[in-house]
Amino acid sequence: MDFMRLLKSIEELLYELVCWLLFYPLTLWRTLRHPQAMMRYADVELGDDLPEQYSDALSPPLFLLITLLLAHGLELGLVSRAVPWAPTSLLASDSNLLMFRAVAFSILPLLMAVKLLRNKGAKLTRETLRPPFFSQYYVTAPFAFAISLGGQLLLAGHNAFTTVGAAFVVASIVWYIVAETRWFMADLGLSAVRSLLHVVVTILQALLAMAVASTIIAYASGAVPALAP
Repeated sequence: MDFMRLLKSIEELLYELVCWLLFYPLTLWRTLRHPQAMMRYADVELGDDLPEQYSDALSPPLFLLITLLLAHGLELGLVSRAVPWAPTSLLASDSNLLMFRAVAFSILPLLMAVKLLRNKGAKLTRETLRPPFFSQYYVTAPFAFAISLGGQLLLAGHNAFTTVGAAFVVASIVWYIVAETRWFMADLGLSAVRSLLHVVVTILQALLAMAVASTIIAYASGAVPALAP
């Protein structure tokens, strides 16, 4: 009986993995083409029963995790040997580094969702935060992929890599800012200028939070010497 359960679990796992091969590129393509539609889709799907949620796309958190995993794999295969720096001991493990990136890039969806709720005058609870937070994962994933890979290419020190890396970074920033600006305009009815201001301020706040988290990890792992008393 236990053996049959194990076989069933393996069968479900294999089916799920194969489904990712199909639905990941579909989700990515839909997000790149129609980011606002995918963010609305995330809101609507949360209202369905759990087994029926995201039946024709990857769930937003899973979409981000797979995207970061792919970006990390490309870094290891293409540019990691050329990068003239090493991660701190705490982030030397691939699993630790992936988890840190997942948490770091989740700061953007969190702050965007909080800003939306505050501007709407809605009460900030776990339930009210979930829909905008999940919807933000869809646009954060492609942005995180391009920033991660572009940053590694820029650090590689090769002229060809530098050009491609700069293009990745610039294109991702422009795409992300435009998508978020339109999101604030649609959900809050703000002007393009005010929406853009909200987006830029939130991105700067997220970058500051990421920098603080990185510094804490560096100190915790001993990569940064403590100040003498």
